[in-house]
Amino acid sequence: MKNAIKSVFPLGFPWQTQDPFLFCVYHLDHYPKGNEDMTPAASLEGRNLGNDFVIKDGWRMYHGQTIPGFPSHPHRGFETITIVNKGFCDHSDSLGAAGRFGEGDVQWMTAGRGVQHSEMFPLLKTEEENPLELFQIWLNLPSKSKFVDPHFAMLWHEDIPVIKTENASVKIVAGNYQNTNAPKPAPDSWAADAANEVAIWNIHVDANSSYTLPKADSEVSRTLYFYDGSTIEIEEKIIQPNHGIELHPSEDVEIKVKGGKAHFLMLQGKPIAEPVVQHGPFVMNTQEEIRATMKDYGLTQFGGWPWQHADNVHDKEKGRFAKYPDGTVVEKE
Repeated sequence: MKNAIKSVFPLGFPWQTQDPFLFCVYHLDHYPKGNEDMTPAASLEGRNLGNDFVIKDGWRMYHGQTIPGFPSHPHRGFETITIVNKGFCDHSDSLGAAGRFGEGDVQWMTAGRGVQHSEMFPLLKTEEENPLELFQIWLNLPSKSKFVDPHFAMLWHEDIPVIKTENASVKIVAGNYQNTNAPKPAPDSWAADAANEVAIWNIHVDANSSYTLPKADSEVSRTLYFYDGSTIEIEEKIIQPNHGIELHPSEDVEIKVKGGKAHFLMLQGKPIAEPVVQHGPFVMNTQEEIRATMKDYGLTQFGGWPWQHADNVHDKEKGRFAKYPDGTVVEKE
């Protein structure tokens, strides 16, 4: 039996990932009460508005100037998977699609040949604080799929399986866990082929208990991100929170929790094993493709921006919803 752990590394911003993932970022912001216009009911003085990534008073505005978030920006050549555990995200894009999702919902967007989108964090509550906990994962597309049509899907939390064991719960955003499948991923995704064994699991383990992460079926990349908790032990190795653990996929891994509840995100998948050339929000296989992408975006703006504001947000009274490019609207409670 080989050691389960390949390496342990500190978590930065964004997190270090392995092929087929490009990166993962974890946002935890303790936003204050909101105003009626969904802006923070707090002074913005002392913040570098437009590029605020300093955790002042426990929260950040990011690229937002009035409402926190990421105003319109382009993507090509990969997918974004956005998991919002707490708080809400308002999505708008160049396809005319839109949505408000949160409290456990997931958005899966295939940028493919090109799309613009915005991701804003409206502060909907005026009588209490608006905490936000969010993961955004970039999953690469193979060369054959770099130019597929953009696709937008919502995985509502009511439809995402959560498997509960004696000491843990596992939310299956992608992949199969204990013979239970996640909702279908986007159709052109690397995750759409089960042989690629892509898995995205959010795992919560009870205090002072243990949990066994089951081995994979094949030689895949597998990283466990210990993003919140006190201390864990794997094979007599003590690991503190805010560390990533690269694991051998062919071994069951027993995780012993020493202290308070422990929270993990696991990313797993068969490597695409193709050249990756990234320039900001564009991910292709060659520098020539990057240059062509920049020229294409300059000419077409990937369809333009159909919304009045780059930092578009939806009506305050709007609930969770998705509006798809074909005009179909799904409303949730």
